[in-house]
Amino acid sequence: MLTECGVDIDAPADLVWKVFSDVERWPQWTASVTRIVALDGEALLSGRRFAIKQPRMPELVWVVTDVNPGTSWTWEQRSSGGLTTARHDVVAVSATRTRVDQRLEQRGPIGALVGLAMRSMTRRYLDLEAAGLKARCEHHDGSTT
Repeated sequence: MLTECGVDIDAPADLVWKVFSDVERWPQWTASVTRIVALDGEALLSGRRFAIKQPRMPELVWVVTDVNPGTSWTWEQRSSGGLTTARHDVVAVSATRTRVDQRLEQRGPIGALVGLAMRSMTRRYLDLEAAGLKARCEHHDGSTT
């Protein structure tokens, strides 16, 4: 099951990356995440784990599997019978405009069924993240993220 979401943001890509990749602060700008805790260090580095709590879901541990600083990262969450992979891309469209794309894929015998059952909530959460990121970046005052 694949769910995708994209948004254009009127802000430079380096600012968008700074806000988006500071994952522990997501609860400050999106209602789709209640809490994110870095388990192995705050930076997005391959192999690092993050415990993520979302409304109406149990806390899940996501592991970073790939990072291209400034442009993308991927993390995954494994459970019995399922694998969920989430990719996050930040692409400079111009000096002051950025495109962000998110792609969440749920695989495996259980993962595909869970993905189908939760598709509307997954879509809603991705939309909340996109809207929150856009608002945060477009109204950024230059202070900390």
